[in-house]
Amino acid sequence: MNTLIEVRDLSKTFTLHQQNGVVLNVLRGVDFSVQGGECLVLHGQSGAGKSTLLRTLYGNYLPAGGSIRICHDGQWLELVGAQPRDILQVRQQTLGYVSQFLRVIPRVACLDVVMEPALARGWLKPQAQARAEHLLARLNIPQRLWQLAPGTFSGGEQQRVNIARGFMVAWPVMLLDEPTASLDDSNRQVVLELMNEAKAGGAALIGIFHDRAAREAVADRHLDMTPAHQAEEDYAHAR
Repeated sequence: MNTLIEVRDLSKTFTLHQQNGVVLNVLRGVDFSVQGGECLVLHGQSGAGKSTLLRTLYGNYLPAGGSIRICHDGQWLELVGAQPRDILQVRQQTLGYVSQFLRVIPRVACLDVVMEPALARGWLKPQAQARAEHLLARLNIPQRLWQLAPGTFSGGEQQRVNIARGFMVAWPVMLLDEPTASLDDSNRQVVLELMNEAKAGGAALIGIFHDRAAREAVADRHLDMTPAHQAEEDYAHAR
């Protein structure tokens, strides 16, 4: 079995200090593993903790307990309690994250935003630029926009730049938070193709999709995030 990420008994709480210290148990006893070449879809109503789980896996949130192990550079690394430098290395080499929103430095050109993950890995600029241009064209971002700052783009254009950046390099493990939201049918199809290409390349994907058609196009299994069912279940995937 080519397991690339393994989560055991993961929990996350939030303390509401302005409401007399009320503690919210957002994640409790989350267990799953994902192999290379498959997509695990997080399933559950709004507020079930799906985005919180992705942010906890990426290290943006500190878990209350449990284990997150990832196969990094040929070895297993425990992310819970890992050193910041190790987290940064994982984010550069192993763990990709396509969030719902593009967060970039103002006045940096679109092309440079997309190339950054490849340049951080030591790609030569011509190689990185060719890949970035290919992705931007594939996602229907007009060439006249490539040298402009994405902060001036529409919401849908920013999301497509975000997706191009996310798929700029091959990630062993990818976290995807509503990657098809706010996209029209043609661009949604491109994103689904990119995801299936990543799976074919051996990546392990963990994603949130409110779009049922998108979910069914990529999902192999699902994780029920409703509080009573935070355990892994097979996903009845219509082929």
